[in-house]
Amino acid sequence: MLVKAVSVQPQTETRERSTSKNYWKEAKKSLRKHWQLYLLVIPPVLFFILFKYLPMANAVLAFKNYQVTKGIWGSPWVGTKYFDMLFNNPQFWTLIKNTLFLSLYQLAATFPIPIILALLLNEVRSLRFKKAVQLITYAPFFISTVVMVSIIMIFLAPRLGLLNVILNAMGMESTNFLGDPTKFRSVYVWSEVWQTTGYSCVIYLAALAGVDPSLYEAAKVDGASRLQKIIHVDIPGILPAAVIILILSVGNIMSLGFEKVYLMQNPLNLQSSEIISTYVYKIGLLNANYSFATAVGLFNSVINLILLVAVNAVSRRISENSLW
Repeated sequence: MLVKAVSVQPQTETRERSTSKNYWKEAKKSLRKHWQLYLLVIPPVLFFILFKYLPMANAVLAFKNYQVTKGIWGSPWVGTKYFDMLFNNPQFWTLIKNTLFLSLYQLAATFPIPIILALLLNEVRSLRFKKAVQLITYAPFFISTVVMVSIIMIFLAPRLGLLNVILNAMGMESTNFLGDPTKFRSVYVWSEVWQTTGYSCVIYLAALAGVDPSLYEAAKVDGASRLQKIIHVDIPGILPAAVIILILSVGNIMSLGFEKVYLMQNPLNLQSSEIISTYVYKIGLLNANYSFATAVGLFNSVINLILLVAVNAVSRRISENSLW
């Protein structure tokens, strides 16, 4: 038995070496053949390494009492002091509630509407009309956040805003939409729907373009109606792309966009508009409490990671579509 064990070990090592040599050969061959593609990949890889992965090391600031003269690594350790401050903060649960409510509301509105638009456009036979709709819905995506918020403020102004002028003409009273905490979320989400629906729709149109035409022909032979084709051919065709986008969206559910919320904030709607990202900005930059702000950001990132892994696992088990 000892002789057999000794003889098997060299064979295993030899196989591993030959396998690694084959991998290196294939890698070199692929590099020589597709060197242009590898060259294009280098800038984004460097970007992520320099601006995403290397800065992660500075997350240690959440466990230190940051002092400018000593730097990040020279500052004294304080353990979980800032996390305790966060969890004992009276605003903590309000921040969590506002962030979750706004994120879930946005996800519920911005996820299905681009799919519906893509399915409808896929059924349009007039190419000119289809391109016109795509252009009209896609154009708002190129409006900057600052300009978008300015448009919203002008459109919803209490006295001279177009919407309130229409309401007054109908015999209704003017409403301060941005000053009402109960209406802030709806204004934010539906303006986001208007701005991003056309852009998000492109992904699903590309997925629909990849559906096998023979499936439509088979459905036609079976006498399927347009609605039945959408249900049994189109939706299964875009399901993998939709699942991936949903997983990524849920994974970023706590990282709600900062710029638009901050620009739309005012003292009247702060009750529902104060979210984690705006709070981190005010505490970390305006009040120069960098360690506490880092602790809040790290907590936020950990929650996002847990959600991403959990949703990916559930998706893999239910639909067999997942990121990994």
